[in-house]
Amino acid sequence: MAPTVLITGASQGIGKATALLFAQKGYDVVLAAREPDRLNTLAQEIRAKGRDALAVSTDVSDPQQVNLLVEKALAAHGYIDVLVNNAGICSSGPMEKTSLEDWHKVIDLNLWGYVHTIQALLPQFLAQGAGTIVNVGSFGGKVPLPYMTAYCTSKYAIAGLTETLRLELEPKGIQVCGVHPSVTKSAFLERSIFRGQDDQETNERQQRMAQMLESPLASQPEDVAKAIWDVVRHPQAEVVVGSAAVATATYRFAPGLINWILQRTLKV
Repeated sequence: MAPTVLITGASQGIGKATALLFAQKGYDVVLAAREPDRLNTLAQEIRAKGRDALAVSTDVSDPQQVNLLVEKALAAHGYIDVLVNNAGICSSGPMEKTSLEDWHKVIDLNLWGYVHTIQALLPQFLAQGAGTIVNVGSFGGKVPLPYMTAYCTSKYAIAGLTETLRLELEPKGIQVCGVHPSVTKSAFLERSIFRGQDDQETNERQQRMAQMLESPLASQPEDVAKAIWDVVRHPQAEVVVGSAAVATATYRFAPGLINWILQRTLKV
């Protein structure tokens, strides 16, 4: 039987590119996201390439929906070999304009969404004594970004979750890897949260982010998908993808310098 990968946030961007790559490499794919039409279209594309694809519309911030997702995946395939946690939301704005509702949206999806899938799949991974968990984090989980406090909080939490869970599960045959992209060109702006002192500043933040997505510094979803594939085939603790690699490495040795640069240049 073919190996099986479960991917959250699979309807577009990094998740879609990852699904297509794993299917190309011989995996059957379980697709999870909140957009059923996009999921079903992607599933049809994967089936046309000769691999099985199961599309399950899922809000990973809801543990009951995640449990149902895993039940359907195991019923269809019997086991899961790889979990790719990728579903997430971006937010940008000053702390004083970020509401508690905004905070809950970000943390519930970016952090709890990962915890829910891990909790649901872990019994099966432990029973089979094997499995790989790939948590897609962010440059914003390795370097603090001004005006992105809620987002960075969630992504720093993912980095901590990944690193500590690796220590616990690696002796039991389960690999836990972190993949941290820079800003990645995709359609994520349509579900991002932007806040400002007024409507003009809010719109400016959105426009700056859109410009960043079109800049040469932005990663392509296919580049991140390849990094995910590489850590599954050749497990490693983490990899930083794209232009963020240099800044992340520099931050380790000269955090004051990077903070000074970010405070003066990054106002998204």
